[in-house]
Amino acid sequence: MGVVLPVLFALFAAFSNALATVLQRRAALTVPQSDGFRFGLVLDLLRRPLWIGGILAVIAAGAGQAAALATGALALVQPLFVLELPLALLIASLMTRQRLPGALWLAVAGVVAGLGIALVAASPVGNRTDVPFERWVVALPACALVVAALAVVGLRLSPGRARAGCLGAATAVCYALTAALMKSSVHVLDDSGFLAFVTTWETYAFGASGICALLLLEHAMQGGPLVASQPALTLGDASISIALGVILYEEHLRSGWWLLPQLLGIALICGGVLALARAGEGAP
Repeated sequence: MGVVLPVLFALFAAFSNALATVLQRRAALTVPQSDGFRFGLVLDLLRRPLWIGGILAVIAAGAGQAAALATGALALVQPLFVLELPLALLIASLMTRQRLPGALWLAVAGVVAGLGIALVAASPVGNRTDVPFERWVVALPACALVVAALAVVGLRLSPGRARAGCLGAATAVCYALTAALMKSSVHVLDDSGFLAFVTTWETYAFGASGICALLLLEHAMQGGPLVASQPALTLGDASISIALGVILYEEHLRSGWWLLPQLLGIALICGGVLALARAGEGAP
């Protein structure tokens, strides 16, 4: 399987998700802040046209992500979503007609260069479509326990960096699990048709995980500064997705001396993401 199609689909999905993040964040800041988990938050947001626009962008991103996962490895597709943060800041700057300073353009360049170096060096391969159920039996409860622990800890904390970081990390686990389940279900659709797609358990599992991710994301956005939630979300999603790709789908990454450029790329990504998140803290 080639890499051009999954990369193009993933870039489209990343752009759509970035647009959704900008619209949803601006909408989330217009509703009353809650101290605990509140389902009514979504009802409040439904009255905001910006949030509705964000949901439409999420749907477009989901379609692009499904196409990317159907044609490429999980360990290739999901790390490309690291680009959501620089794209979100660029979109926000266009919407507010504010220019990004030179230092932020340097951070954007660092993220893009680091991602390119890391992916070329890692060269993820493998596109297994049939995951034995016993692997899901281990992965699903493990991810659920991590999400529950992070969410409980985060919601017990006062609004601030720690709360936002915990909820951002919980969202990242949900996003990665959603992608892993989505990859399995879209291959069922491709191999066996629509009826099999709507009757397989993976379809409903990725839907439930996606809803949990959406709810946690809204609370993470309200829970504290972007500098805490966004790195946890962005870097967590990429790293957990790679782990799930290796464990569930038997995808392979280069090792040996290739680890050196991979570490360099990761360092550039982390530095760029942290710098961009600090800048996004004051973004409207």
